[in-house]
Amino acid sequence: MHEESELVTGEAVVLDLRVAKLASRALAMALDVLVQFALLLGAVMLLAFAVPGDDESLFLALLLVFVVLVMVGYPVLFETLSRGRSLGKMAVGLRVVRVDGGPIRFRHALVRGLAGFVVDFWALGLFGAVAVIVSLCSSNGRRVGDFLAGTLVVRERVPESAAFAAVGMPPGLEGWAAQLDLTRLPDDLALASRQFLARFGELRPEASHALGWGLAQQVGNALGTPVPPGVPPWAFLAAVLAERRNRDHARAFQAYAAHAQARPSSPAQSYSAQPHPGQPAPSPWAPSGAAVPAPATQPDPPTPPSGTPVPVENPFTPPS
Repeated sequence: MHEESELVTGEAVVLDLRVAKLASRALAMALDVLVQFALLLGAVMLLAFAVPGDDESLFLALLLVFVVLVMVGYPVLFETLSRGRSLGKMAVGLRVVRVDGGPIRFRHALVRGLAGFVVDFWALGLFGAVAVIVSLCSSNGRRVGDFLAGTLVVRERVPESAAFAAVGMPPGLEGWAAQLDLTRLPDDLALASRQFLARFGELRPEASHALGWGLAQQVGNALGTPVPPGVPPWAFLAAVLAERRNRDHARAFQAYAAHAQARPSSPAQSYSAQPHPGQPAPSPWAPSGAAVPAPATQPDPPTPPSGTPVPVENPFTPPS
């Protein structure tokens, strides 16, 4: 079960996230426990062959080291490298984020891992009883490790209409955005920018400027390019997201076109693709070899008389 949650950022801006509740987190934890026990089983088999049978103290000492490494190191390592996701969370579609919606770092993952081993689950947690009770008492389903680390577990698989609002390209930034290397933009930072643009009209001017400038600086640092002079932060973010969406659509169209060209065509299909006299030209989406009509030319707009003032509009109009 899950519900919408409002998270307040450091700039006093509210962001909507789908908080993962007990059921989904328990499923992800069960998958992680299976992986951890498989690793422990492999460690026991390795120690059984590597350690002499008469040295039980060495066997127990090494086994304790492996238990700590697997139970603590496994979640810390995965959540640090994958920016908040373990194998179980990847399978269920969950991610650990900070309470302000930002990505976690090594210190957050380490605090969660240590608290999970000592308090929430194993050492003092009565095999997860403490984590279940604290999570049920928390409105956002947070356990002790989340409270100590300042983190929250959210769902990544949200409805497309809620997570991906339409973002248009601001006029005048098309050529600049086409030169960006968008492969370095993290998904969570793009999601935060998209949510900010969706709530832009509902925020106070000072709050929207502060949050927009902070997000623009993070996006600029990730892409290795500063905000262009004179461009508002929201226009910078909108240009980056619109260019990213356009490139995704272009890649999808190229893959479709390559697949269509790879299909074998018969002479009958080539003949049928040619228009007959008196018939309209086929659609641009017709098979390969179809005739495409030339675009109709539009007359040039009339040139105003010399001396007539031409109105100039602001190219950057904030989104409603």
